[in-house]
Amino acid sequence: MIQRLIPHPLLSIMLTLVWLGLVNKITLGNLLLGLLLGLAVPMVTAPYWPNRPTLRRPLVAVKYILIVLWDIIVANVQVAIMILFKPRDAFRSRWITVPLELTSPEAITVLAGTITMTPGTVSAMLSADGRAILVHCLHTDDPEGDRDQIKRRYEGPLKEIFE
Repeated sequence: MIQRLIPHPLLSIMLTLVWLGLVNKITLGNLLLGLLLGLAVPMVTAPYWPNRPTLRRPLVAVKYILIVLWDIIVANVQVAIMILFKPRDAFRSRWITVPLELTSPEAITVLAGTITMTPGTVSAMLSADGRAILVHCLHTDDPEGDRDQIKRRYEGPLKEIFE
């Protein structure tokens, strides 16, 4: 009964918190509306999640989130310094192909989102067979090193979390 009422408890909590963050004011009305959205959206979309992913290692997921947040902060500073103080002809933009060991669509989506959220890199395309992702780097002197860093820093933990 509870599974039908709250099919995705973490999503319900997240939607409620996101709603409260969007309205930027915690009142009883906003909390109730957030809870209503947090319960209604997962109930309506539950049929579209027949094989929902499970987090195998939640502590690794928390560590992954902290690593990504740190990388976003560092990359913001690096990109700002590059844009403000480097001449445009000093940029070495490159396309790199990152071969994937991930097979879960959810894990690949999180990886692509992580790459895109980190300033200076954009995930541009997933290969037709889902075994490689094309990434554009704003500036890199070592494309192979950047590829290896993406695999080590992001893909490795995502394999632990999702697969």
